[in-house]
Amino acid sequence: MRNLQEKFWAGEFGDHYSDRNNELRLVIPNIALFTKILRRMGRVQSICELGANVGLNLIALHTLLPDAELTAVEINQKAVKELENLKYVKVKCGSIYEVPLKKMQYDLVFSKGVLIHQDPTMLNDMYQILYQSSKRYILICEYYNPTPIEVEYRGNKSVLFKRDFAGELMEQYSDLELLDYGFIYHRDCHFPGDDFTWFLLEKKK
Repeated sequence: MRNLQEKFWAGEFGDHYSDRNNELRLVIPNIALFTKILRRMGRVQSICELGANVGLNLIALHTLLPDAELTAVEINQKAVKELENLKYVKVKCGSIYEVPLKKMQYDLVFSKGVLIHQDPTMLNDMYQILYQSSKRYILICEYYNPTPIEVEYRGNKSVLFKRDFAGELMEQYSDLELLDYGFIYHRDCHFPGDDFTWFLLEKKK
């Protein structure tokens, strides 16, 4: 582990996070979200989630795409044990920056609530991992802010940051095209979320 943020999520706080979010009822809003996003995409046969936690996003994706090959990268050991119960998911345990991911291996690579918890000095490396491991699509579901800001997170500092992740990624890689984007509101009557914004990017042919 390279930094404070990775130690934070690999340790006790990450364990408690896994416990708080290990509820199947949370899969339903994810199914609604990914149904909307997948409609904007072509055929997807392989998916990799960076920072999958206990796998609620991958459970939703397996429901919608039962034949797709699913891969999870996760640093927290407690979450990894839960992921290993999902027999249709290939689990890679360790830091996103250290786990080997082959170039252009997955049709879709995504993060959901993960970029916001990265050391800002490491984001260019994270963007490179997202870009290089994707054959075609990149999905970013994160808290958005037009300019970078730090936010205290459950009494902890230096572990949550908001910024325009998708914009920075497109600036770093000029062949990426914005296909669609949307906002998930915590007051949604049917499928409430965590007030995050999603961006679907595609590599131009």
